[in-house]
Amino acid sequence: MTRPGRILLVTGMSGAGKSTALKSLEDIGWETVDNLPLRLLGLLLGTTPPEGASDSRPLALGIDSRTRGFDAEAIVTRIKVMRQAGDDIATLFLDCSGSELERRYAETRRRHPLALDRPAADGIARERELLSPLRRWAEHLIDTTTNTSNDLRLEVRERFDAESITAPTLTIMSFGFSRGVPRNADLMFDMRFLRNPHWDSELRPLSGLDPAVADYVAQDPAYEEAVSRIEDLLLFLIPRYHADAKAYVTIAFGCTGGRHRSVHVAERVAARLRNAAFSPTVLHRDLRSRPDDSTEGRPEASGAGNEMGRMTSKGVSGPKSEIGSS
Repeated sequence: MTRPGRILLVTGMSGAGKSTALKSLEDIGWETVDNLPLRLLGLLLGTTPPEGASDSRPLALGIDSRTRGFDAEAIVTRIKVMRQAGDDIATLFLDCSGSELERRYAETRRRHPLALDRPAADGIARERELLSPLRRWAEHLIDTTTNTSNDLRLEVRERFDAESITAPTLTIMSFGFSRGVPRNADLMFDMRFLRNPHWDSELRPLSGLDPAVADYVAQDPAYEEAVSRIEDLLLFLIPRYHADAKAYVTIAFGCTGGRHRSVHVAERVAARLRNAAFSPTVLHRDLRSRPDDSTEGRPEASGAGNEMGRMTSKGVSGPKSEIGSS
């Protein structure tokens, strides 16, 4: 049976971010196990992996002073033996100043595991003493005193297989406001300011996937500038979501019924993103819904069939702005 390609012991001061580090490693493809008694490590390495999983995935083991049978010197000795046997094993130690750890425990109202009936400072001092052999031995040291959780997450990703950090899973969605706003959208754009094909009897049974509808929507005077600006904004934002290690990004385009304008714009934007080397998945939530006059409001005053008819002698009633982050 193939052993894990890499083994990383993740340890450090309680409250310094071990859980966050393990979750970050899991997100980039590591198998993670927390608080495993060291005497069971051999059994774990000999366990058949779940169906479909590679048994050569890197393995991260979380251990700290709460682990059953914890003995820092014995752990260091075990690491040396494993290396002599050919295992690629390293240690990540997460440290933090005592004052910051006290603040975190006070803020979360949790008791320190080594000071259940005493001040947190006593437990921190005791734990620092217990862990000192591992801190001296560790190849990787991260001090989280001034780090946010996101800072730690990014540093773990950069240190341990940064090549596996992939672009976010990108979803482009169209929807109809009349049928509810999607709850999982990170960015939402309201396209109801564009001319509405629903009020054209020939276009009503079609959808934004049909060229005739696309041409009709594109004839709106605001169309090209508005959509181009949205595309430029997304090309600016998506790489920053990537840099922030955001795993999923959902971009939603809405119109009244979710069958015409939003569908066309979603398809156009997805094509622009593909040309920029992104790989979006397109989802048209309400494409199969039936045309319904009652959900589309009233046709434009000119009778040509779009909601831009609200731009009459009464003035321009601008589009409702729903661009933002959920």
